[in-house]
Amino acid sequence: MINRERIVNEFLKYVQIDSPTKQEGNFAKFISEELKALGLEVYIDDAGEKVGSNTGNVIGKLKGTKEAEPILFSCHMDTVSPGVGIKPIIKDDVIYSDGTTILGGDNKAGIAAVVEALKAIKENNIDHGPIEVAFSIFEEGGLFGAKNFDYSKLASKMGFVLDSGGDPGQIVVKGPAQDKINAKIIGRPAHAGVAPEEGISAIQVAAAAITKMSLLRIDEETTANIGVIQGGQVTNIVCPEVEIKAEARSLSNEKLDKQTAHMVECLKQAVEEFGAKVEIETERMYGAFVIEEDAEIVHVVRKACDSVGLKAFTDSTGGGSDTNILNGNGITAVNLGIGEKKPHTLEEHLKIEDLVNTARLVLEIIKTVA
Repeated sequence: MINRERIVNEFLKYVQIDSPTKQEGNFAKFISEELKALGLEVYIDDAGEKVGSNTGNVIGKLKGTKEAEPILFSCHMDTVSPGVGIKPIIKDDVIYSDGTTILGGDNKAGIAAVVEALKAIKENNIDHGPIEVAFSIFEEGGLFGAKNFDYSKLASKMGFVLDSGGDPGQIVVKGPAQDKINAKIIGRPAHAGVAPEEGISAIQVAAAAITKMSLLRIDEETTANIGVIQGGQVTNIVCPEVEIKAEARSLSNEKLDKQTAHMVECLKQAVEEFGAKVEIETERMYGAFVIEEDAEIVHVVRKACDSVGLKAFTDSTGGGSDTNILNGNGITAVNLGIGEKKPHTLEEHLKIEDLVNTARLVLEIIKTVA
């Protein structure tokens, strides 16, 4: 039922419509027309106005032909840089870019799979329950589109996000919460050669704080990282100010609270020791999600995988996705593997077989729920 040639051609078309983060407007307009042509009621919300994108999230609703619970399929429209002027090529049944940009399979492979499944439903007059699609903006860098979905437009309590790099059959049931920690350490300037003892080196304070921190792999559920340090301009001035950007993640909200508090305390102790000052901002970017192995949504995906000959397996991830946000808004969601490999790099690629199998799985999930 899934048309291999068509889904490949559509995917190639999709990735050639530029949609870098906050500039998803052209693609949103294009995909909205495709959804309307398939009989979906399409709505673009006002998330773009809230987060600085040139469009909102695209929400589509297809009425069911039979009574069943509505289900949601979610993907994001934006791509990372360099993602303008993508020129896809096919080699040995694998789709690549020409090597000067990313490919954009993250996440247009998911969108292509959903749209192809909808086309197969229409062409083959397959009975189905209500189907909703949500294609978000500004996923990369903070999940801001999903955070600003117009959830009043979504009736589904079960959602399938198509945005994991695992093979089709992967069911991500655990995802971490993330905290951002930004700190500005304020020391005191002085001439480094004439009177360095009169200064307080913000760099030295930062170094002392970071040395005290437990970082990188904390335990099997928790990680932490100092990603950016900025400060100082010349060598003959004791550096008066340093900015630190860090993060912590955990599958356990409690463990994340503890790790973030630890990093903040290390900063406070260091500035007290040196007589400096610090301004600290922490923000919970998204909460963790854990879906039980025996949850209905997991059974649905397993059954669908069995029907199409895919090996289903549950998994956890260290990264965030729209799955986190959907779960935090009352929609039980899992993230499904779609085979995108080396995303966010010039070596990103996607096997045609995985693209086709993802569409087959989406179609089978729709049939299984109905």
